Amino acid sequence: AGPRVESRRRGKKAERSTTRQDTMINDEGQNVDLYIPRKCSWSNRLIGAKDHSAIQINVGHLDDKGVYTGKYTTFAIGGAVRHRGESDSGLDHLWSKKKAEMGQ
Repeated sequence: AGPRVESRRRGKKAERSTTRQDTMINDEGQNVDLYIPRKCSWSNRLIGAKDHSAIQINVGHLDDKGVYTGKYTTFAIGGAVRHRGESDSGLDHLWSKKKAEMGQ
């Protein structure tokens, strides 16, 4: 029997191309990655795929009469923040900050 295939490949490291993009973008310029991780709006930590206690909330914008305008702001809260019991105060602070940015 001849030499093994594994012995010829041993010692070679897989080289990563420096021109390769880390995201998959199609011809129209749209991101087509299968999984895009979220970040916690309060702690700025990544929310992992297995964090089943994480939540994402869309808060609707209202006009002066209290009618929904069709716009919303999305907040994501990680499971660690919810476990510590900080999600309520965190969302309140984030929404107050967002309202100040919008001028409401």
